[in-house]
Amino acid sequence: MRGTDHQQSGMFSYISAERRVPKDHPLRAIRVMADAALRELGPRFDTLYATSGRPSIAPEKLLRALLLQILYTVRSERQLMEQLDYNLLFRWFVGLSMDDPVWDVTVFTKNRERLLAGEVAQAFFNAVLDQARTHGLLSAEHFTVDGTLIEAWASTKSFKPKAGAEGNRLPPDDPSNPSVDFHGERRSNQTHQSTTDPDARLYKKSKGGQAKLCYMGHVEMENRNGLAVNSRLTQAQGTAEPSAAVEMVEEIPGLGRVTLGADKGYDRREFVRELRDHNVTPHIAQKQSSAIDRRTSRHPGYDISQRMRKRVEEIFGWLKTVGGLRKTRHRGTRRVGWMFTLALAAYNLLRMRNLLPAPA
Repeated sequence: MRGTDHQQSGMFSYISAERRVPKDHPLRAIRVMADAALRELGPRFDTLYATSGRPSIAPEKLLRALLLQILYTVRSERQLMEQLDYNLLFRWFVGLSMDDPVWDVTVFTKNRERLLAGEVAQAFFNAVLDQARTHGLLSAEHFTVDGTLIEAWASTKSFKPKAGAEGNRLPPDDPSNPSVDFHGERRSNQTHQSTTDPDARLYKKSKGGQAKLCYMGHVEMENRNGLAVNSRLTQAQGTAEPSAAVEMVEEIPGLGRVTLGADKGYDRREFVRELRDHNVTPHIAQKQSSAIDRRTSRHPGYDISQRMRKRVEEIFGWLKTVGGLRKTRHRGTRRVGWMFTLALAAYNLLRMRNLLPAPA
């Protein structure tokens, strides 16, 4: 007998969201680890909020919502609020009951700015790393460093002379979105600046590549399980990668000798010399005239580092395809860097979920 297409919604449900989420759902293990990290951030949250007044969005709920935005590639905070309104899985992960109202997107954004001022993303990243260290997932001796370009939320049409609007007269076709001919015009970061995102820099990574307004994200990865252990976000420039690598090397805990793998872009004599001064063995891919000699490349560990260093590209690939950082949705070095760090924390959570046994 054919059933009827009855579509009237029931007024009550006696099944909780906890029961509706499958026991083996990947978000269950991620929420356990995220909640443990958020508990460590409790004292920091207390310093960011006043002791009186109207309650704001709980910072724990706000961070869980931002993690969902990264893990599920939600393209905007407005769409994230829409998902939270009707997506039962999202409500369960954030900690909202079926009857809790969803926040206004403007209120959500302003509360995120409060966490930006408190450097919460870096603290959350460190708390996740502490869990990985407790479980023995981190290497203390072998690391890899690399950088990638993150396209800025700004058009090349906004890249105008710093002195004023000279040479940028709007054509008569469409003042709101004019056609601009850059042919024959010499533009550089010294003479031009984006009016949309002044921190972005025009840069291309290869001679035949297209120059874009972008930032540069740097990641230090440990070689045992491919987890990100440190990060930097800088303006895009040719010397940014070695400089950021040295800064991250200086923050490696311990006094023992470590190895650092990298691609040929880091094969510079001054950089190799600086690594050796920091008690770091440079396992860098060799150019034709390389600063790496046989005293380093003859050891089996050098070949192992060359194989393992390529795993850092998996981090960049995930950040850009899933984490929403192929083209950032934020402007300014601080905001883009904050989201870059939080996305790396989300990647580590996902990676740890695959490495650790499922919770009982």
